[in-house]
Amino acid sequence: MFRQYRLKNYSFLLMAAVIALSVIGIMVIGSAQRSSQSRQISGLVIGIIAMVALSLIDYGTFTRMRWVIYIAGCLLLAAVLVVGNTVGGATRWIDIGIIFQPSDLMKLCIILFFAGYFNQYESRLNTVRVIGGSLLLIGVPLFLIYKEPDMSTTIVTAMVFCAILFAAGLSWKIIFAILAVAVPGAAIFLSLVLSPGQTLIEDYQRTRILSWLRPAEYSEAAYQQQNSIIAIGSGQLYGKGLNNNAVNSVKNGNFIAEPQTDFIYAVAGEELGFAGCVAIILLELFIALMCFRIAMKAREREGMLICVGVGSLIMFQSSLNIGVATGLMPNTGITLPFVSYGVTSLVTFCMEIGIVLNVGLQPRRERDPVPGLGRMRMPGQDGSVQGAR
Repeated sequence: MFRQYRLKNYSFLLMAAVIALSVIGIMVIGSAQRSSQSRQISGLVIGIIAMVALSLIDYGTFTRMRWVIYIAGCLLLAAVLVVGNTVGGATRWIDIGIIFQPSDLMKLCIILFFAGYFNQYESRLNTVRVIGGSLLLIGVPLFLIYKEPDMSTTIVTAMVFCAILFAAGLSWKIIFAILAVAVPGAAIFLSLVLSPGQTLIEDYQRTRILSWLRPAEYSEAAYQQQNSIIAIGSGQLYGKGLNNNAVNSVKNGNFIAEPQTDFIYAVAGEELGFAGCVAIILLELFIALMCFRIAMKAREREGMLICVGVGSLIMFQSSLNIGVATGLMPNTGITLPFVSYGVTSLVTFCMEIGIVLNVGLQPRRERDPVPGLGRMRMPGQDGSVQGAR
């Protein structure tokens, strides 16, 4: 489980970026909802401890236990639908003395599971059996998350799965075939869900899409997203300052719903301004790119896939949250990694970074082949072209 590591391989820069972004989040949360700040501080302390502890445990321990982790995650998601707490019409939380959100933990479970799964079936990845099996396996948690309902987490989780599958070496022929079906299929699906009387998605989900496309016509549904855009713009370059008492503050007027979670970026824009928003985006991007950088130096294929999964999750989830807050995407509720209030979310992201740090502590030696280069080709001695594997 534990190995002897070299301190020079420890990515203190990645850890520092995570802590810096989390501290910014704590400050903005305190301004958005003072009562949540102390719990977020506790979450950061727990998260740092978990991050350091997991960074010292061999990541192979978790991939070898992937079936236990996968089944446990699915059981937690199923338990949510049976005994979960319902808030705002959504059942996403379980109370066992502490309230936590299993779907956040499931993202980590999926990354660990499929890193080991695709590594095991590397030579048969592009077969119907392996691809079909992986689709069935990802379908179970996606269905359970969707039924909560939690469309945004379902989408992000599916995108992370696709990123891991792509990095594992999915054939370009299969990718182009999927795109040939998916692109027109998405257009048809969108036209269907926007039709009156459709039953593919819930009415409130359809209304959110319509309010995004036609905010003037659906002004009531577009209310909080439009206020979010106004708040971000009103911050100008350096913002109005944290914990300000400005009478023209959108946040102080309670015009933003869930300012400490889904629309934390709007509060950051209003109070920290353009400079604060850019700082948050750069830190999110830096953390994701550091994960990809560690993936390129990973000793083993499954370590590379773990890092790709974590980096993709941070990038996709950040893009969706910021896209909603700025009006670039339809309104949907999802946290901004390391910034939004949510102890489960913060601790889980810190755990994921801890495992990435452990991958970085086990870099490949110079003579070792680079994992995950199944797409690359190199000339053979006889002049032919043969796989790099």
